[in-house]
Amino acid sequence: MISPQAGRFGLGSAPPSVLVLGGIISVQAGAGLAKGMFDRVPPTVVVVLRLLVAAVVVGFLARRALRRVWRDHGAGDLAVAAGLGLSLALMNFSIYQSIQQIPLGVAVTIEFLGPLLVSVAASRRPLDLLWALLAFGGVLLLSRDDGAVNLSGVLWALLAGAGWAAYILFAASTGRRFPGSTGLALASAVATVAVLPMGLHSLAEAGGPGVLTPSVLALALGVGLLSSVVPYTLEMEALRRIPQRVFGILMSVEPAVAALIGVVLLGEFLGAAQWAAMGAVIVACAGATLTARDGAAA
Repeated sequence: MISPQAGRFGLGSAPPSVLVLGGIISVQAGAGLAKGMFDRVPPTVVVVLRLLVAAVVVGFLARRALRRVWRDHGAGDLAVAAGLGLSLALMNFSIYQSIQQIPLGVAVTIEFLGPLLVSVAASRRPLDLLWALLAFGGVLLLSRDDGAVNLSGVLWALLAGAGWAAYILFAASTGRRFPGSTGLALASAVATVAVLPMGLHSLAEAGGPGVLTPSVLALALGVGLLSSVVPYTLEMEALRRIPQRVFGILMSVEPAVAALIGVVLLGEFLGAAQWAAMGAVIVACAGATLTARDGAAA
């Protein structure tokens, strides 16, 4: 059944593949927009603003369920939602530190090792080891220092991948424990609180609240909507109508989309070797998802 919200906005008539691609483009456009703000405010401040926008919007949508959350859920459920929030904070904080230093497409490709390792660890078949080796080979090729990529940026991207892997595991458990977007609303609030002290410190070093001009706040609103609210909405609707395995295969094109966004919005042109390395990671992610057993794919 298609949700009333989906029908109202015409999502129910859109093919699931279009919804997934739209979500990918949205989240990477948000990342490109965020990186364009780094010359005006530090990345950590942008992370706080993005998470704050997501927390407010998702919290508003789940406001009725949130009123009953302390009555309906115990400490174990809340701890899982907090774990999801901390993984969300780590993933967002790390990837923004990474894209400050290396091209967007390279950072997202390296970050994709997180979901790939979750898939491989769940299966443990020789073929999955081959996919992992192919992906690691691509990342090693991307990590070569050619002036556009440095070790610090690569390490931040790997940390973001670890956060993404934890996010996947916590999200599955949170989805079983909380209805609708209630768990995500709690997690977004936890993530915002987790990065807030670092954001306030960076804001003070950048010159204080005066740097948060109306144009900066408007851009931050756009980043929050593009990077969180829009892709979550599109992906959740797509997952209602396609198997998770197909969803995973479609998501494998995200590094290429990130690279194209980097070219269009940021002027980050990549060399042939970098495109080939990204292709290896994309093939590895798609292959691991396509050949995964049912339990691993879920």
